[in-house]
Amino acid sequence: MNEDFYYLGKITKLYSYKGDVVFYFDVDDISQYYGLEAVFIDINGDVIPFIIEKINFGKGNNATVKLQDVDNESDAKKLVNRELYLPISTLPKLEGDKFYYHEVIGFEVWDKNAGFVGVIESVNDMSAQSLFEIKDGFTEILLPVVDDFILKIDRVNKKIEVEFPEGLLDIYRNQDVK
Repeated sequence: MNEDFYYLGKITKLYSYKGDVVFYFDVDDISQYYGLEAVFIDINGDVIPFIIEKINFGKGNNATVKLQDVDNESDAKKLVNRELYLPISTLPKLEGDKFYYHEVIGFEVWDKNAGFVGVIESVNDMSAQSLFEIKDGFTEILLPVVDDFILKIDRVNKKIEVEFPEGLLDIYRNQDVK
């Protein structure tokens, strides 16, 4: 996927024979998308823009949507289960210790007690608990992305101050090489 876009959700099903579909928004605050005018849909690895003619938000994170030039059931069926994206540039700027995962890639990680730990190579959010994947030379160090562990974000200097749970950093640092 293109790094200029972020995952918004997916088209889950047809809504009408006139080509309306149901969007599921995979977001914390759906109200930020009430004025959505366009969306990008992943079609075979290409992100294609679609204009939203009408959007009605329902329960939870679902909305029924009429897309421009999708006027029948046949056209709409081709979009079901496709992923939705928006440009990263449209994300609201976060302040303080709040951050988007993509923005902290490359940040240095400093532990309150141990000092420099390494650099965030990626964020694994495929499991129940998201993890910072930190590289320290050849060693990969995993730290759960938990508010209690993150003390300070310094966007200017690209640093994150954390406090590893007692003993966790030692597990990675004191490995015997065999």
